Amino acid sequence: MWGGRFASGPSAIMREINASIPFDKALWRQDIAASKAHVAMLAAQGIVSAEDAAAIAGGLDAIAGEYEANGVPENWDLEDIHMVTESRLAELIGPAAGRLHTARSRNDQVATDFKLWVRDAIDQADAGLQALQVALVTRAGEHAASIMPGFTHLQVAQPVTLGHHLMAYYEMAARDRSRFADCRARLSQCPLGSAALAGTGFPIDRDATAKALGFDAPTRNSLDGVSDRDFAIDYLMAATQTSLHLSRLAEEFIIWASQPFGFVTLPDSLSTGSSIMPQKKNPDAAELVRGHSGRIVGALTSLLVTMKGLPLAYSKDMQDDKVPVFEAAGLLTLCLAAMTGMVEGATFRTERMRAAAELGYATATDLADWLVRQANIPFREAHHITGAAVKLAESRGIALDALPLADLQAIDARITDAVFAALSVDASVASRASYGGTAPEQVKARVADARVALGLE
Repeated sequence: MWGGRFASGPSAIMREINASIPFDKALWRQDIAASKAHVAMLAAQGIVSAEDAAAIAGGLDAIAGEYEANGVPENWDLEDIHMVTESRLAELIGPAAGRLHTARSRNDQVATDFKLWVRDAIDQADAGLQALQVALVTRAGEHAASIMPGFTHLQVAQPVTLGHHLMAYYEMAARDRSRFADCRARLSQCPLGSAALAGTGFPIDRDATAKALGFDAPTRNSLDGVSDRDFAIDYLMAATQTSLHLSRLAEEFIIWASQPFGFVTLPDSLSTGSSIMPQKKNPDAAELVRGHSGRIVGALTSLLVTMKGLPLAYSKDMQDDKVPVFEAAGLLTLCLAAMTGMVEGATFRTERMRAAAELGYATATDLADWLVRQANIPFREAHHITGAAVKLAESRGIALDALPLADLQAIDARITDAVFAALSVDASVASRASYGGTAPEQVKARVADARVALGLE
């Protein structure tokens, strides 16, 4: 490949540290597509003959068939997917294969292939997020009025509905999809034709190759074209944020599935048992989603540190850009599928959820709000009165709405028996009817909006 400049071949150490074929073989589909677009443009521009271009295109199709059937051979002497493919092309069609690399370099070739791969990964992530959203919206619709405790600091705060809780994750997934969409829009400039770093003296048509590969336009600066990896960092940032959201949802299921909570029974297909304790049903899939988020964060950190301080244009450090992206994409796909299956297959124990909401003094705020509305008491004073009522109920081990009226009036004479209509969890939830609130009517409205946005209606 480059032996004309060197008197001897690389050492065994150099061969091993330099070869990227064990991982960049994942780019073979994108490499074939970009090479076919490139040679078609070369023929259209009269840079190579139509006959050679046809032979090259046919050879590339044959190689794609071989890779599809048998995988990509790992020839470390050829270093990477680009040279493995070019070498095989020469075996198939002879010297004409050498014309394929006219007016391009491995620098713009790999940048183009990698962009195409990341674009496909974005589309896969978006499809996975959409499937998760559909699952969340479906279950939220089923439980628009199912009452559960809402938490702050993992302490019972106010009653909410399960549907409202699930729709919070729908909104997170919507933001994740928007981040991937932004990443896809920004990467839509084609590096092919930037050559090694300075462009080329051949009369190429970069607009043609960009269009053939589905990009909006060619990159505007050849130095940036070969050295840019912002698109990979953008992808990892979006993947990291998505993984954090998935980890939060996984943590909820882990807590809810524990015996003290008992809010949910997870599907057997996404749980495991114990080698010693036959009663165990462990939420291992959820725990692995939670754990995998750390690996995705690590992938982002790895690429950020790799790219920090690299001078223009290409440096061999950038060979290490692919492994973290490939790993993160595989983990993200798996985590999205696992959490979608968990949402779809979970059995929510709504009676346990309701009981927990009723026992946690979750309607204390409703008592304070009632005092403000009905007795015209400033909120800070109402907050103090309510705190005394909660303390009394807690000392007796009863719910707030189980306190006798006389005891409430002993705390503040302005309390009347009308207060009890506001102290049930049903009344509390129904009263939170502001836009985006937890009232069942609001949850149903947001579910309806989401179903339209997802194309389900």
